[in-house]
Amino acid sequence: MRIPLVQHSTRRRRERFRRVFFTGAELLVTGGVLVLLLVVHQLWWTNLEAREGAERRVEALEREWGADPPAASSASASAPPGADRGNGGDGNVGGRPSSGAPRASQAYAVLRIPRLHLRVPVAEGIDKRKVLNKGYVGHYTHTQQPGQQGNFALAGHRNTHGEPFRYLNRLRKGDKVEVETRDAVYTYTVGRILPRTSPRDSGVIQPVPRSLDRPAYGYGTPGRYLTLTTCTPEYTSRYRLVVWGQLTATEPRR
Repeated sequence: MRIPLVQHSTRRRRERFRRVFFTGAELLVTGGVLVLLLVVHQLWWTNLEAREGAERRVEALEREWGADPPAASSASASAPPGADRGNGGDGNVGGRPSSGAPRASQAYAVLRIPRLHLRVPVAEGIDKRKVLNKGYVGHYTHTQQPGQQGNFALAGHRNTHGEPFRYLNRLRKGDKVEVETRDAVYTYTVGRILPRTSPRDSGVIQPVPRSLDRPAYGYGTPGRYLTLTTCTPEYTSRYRLVVWGQLTATEPRR
């Protein structure tokens, strides 16, 4: 009976194959672990860190306002009779806007949305690193301030970094949105919702907001508006979701 002989060159090829195979397997496992850690960091850690920081900033603002009473305001304590109707008031709800212009990236107001159980700082500008990634909501700098005639427009993350606007799509017509500053609390009533538009649709944050891509959505007369914008669908930035409201009450802080 003849016994087959294994040549040395064949053994060497097998050894090289084994080394390549196991090295490749180790690299794949290591890469998978790194990707998993990155996903955990983005979806969990950034949210935890940003939410805690945003909550501390809200508390700091409230302490600051409590220790420094606002100047006397001529703003009415509520909207005129009949102002809170469907799409909001008639655009004539008065109220002195918060005093002074905020610095870039400065947190200067608090946004509250009862339906979403949301309480988050509002900062000047929409810089990702200095504002949005800190879990804040950012104010479009060329739009108006709370209570002013025109459009007070805000942006916020829908996913990661605190994701304050994660459930913005749950807002419905008639929902209340409050913006508190050092001087007053401004209540807006949700009137219209644009489920999807282009990120380049600048019409949604104009003084009289109306979509340039979908003109059926928006308003046609001057007023005191609030605009909330975020990315859609979730985990993408392909489109923008827009929620609009009108000012229906102004209450001076005591």
